[in-house]
Amino acid sequence: MRRPEVLVLAAMAGAMLAGTGCSRLTFVKADASRKGVEHVAPEYHFKETAAGKRRLEARRLAASADRHLRAGELDQAARQARAAIKADPELPESHTAMALVATRQGDAGLAGTHHAEAARVGPSGATFNNYGAWLCGNGRAQESLHWFDQAVTDPRYGDRAGALANAGTCAARAGQFDRVERDLRAALELDPVNVVALAAMAEEAMRQGNYLDARAFSERRLAAAPATPTALELASRIEDKLGDSVAAARYVQRLKTEFPQAGNAFPGESSTP
Repeated sequence: MRRPEVLVLAAMAGAMLAGTGCSRLTFVKADASRKGVEHVAPEYHFKETAAGKRRLEARRLAASADRHLRAGELDQAARQARAAIKADPELPESHTAMALVATRQGDAGLAGTHHAEAARVGPSGATFNNYGAWLCGNGRAQESLHWFDQAVTDPRYGDRAGALANAGTCAARAGQFDRVERDLRAALELDPVNVVALAAMAEEAMRQGNYLDARAFSERRLAAAPATPTALELASRIEDKLGDSVAAARYVQRLKTEFPQAGNAFPGESSTP
């Protein structure tokens, strides 16, 4: 079965705050009416609470887990993510880090648990979109749509296009075809080169029998980002429908050349489940 590209946006910790303990600030302002005399403002002491220190440490650990994950160091990433959750179980970045580690380790159940927990302790467009993407990718497409809709309504969320693209893609999986094109076109209005939306629009145009539109969206998808086996296989199927066997063969040849490991997914052959 073909698997459309679905966006997963990780909400990881941003820049780390520096320094711990007590900060002491003294403000000095000269009195212009009396030369040679300074008025010293009161001293203010800002003490960081124990909870604040734990949150800072959890953010540091979550960021470290992300770095190890990007380097492919899964064991270290898992240790850092678990430590982040222990330091502050209410920090959403800690749970997101653990969810991403679990995904890379092939533990979908654990990933879902932590995506759900991230959305609970830190409700935001990013955590809602992440959890929705997990639901859709694990056979719960209908349920995922609620979370994408929540993500889109977050005015602070910087990737509404990604959530809309996911919503349209997963609406197709859920059989809610009345909203597929609506959500995908809304995504492309915000981000005309969103590869998830472009690929899903090509699939939707194919479903509707609009093969010229499907070709146009497929070509935009391939121009927007490096090809994937799924994108090339879709392009070949579209050309077959349009009766252009030469173009279809070119995409098949690209698929075999660029992705030889995907040999069992070539058009006309049995596809990977």
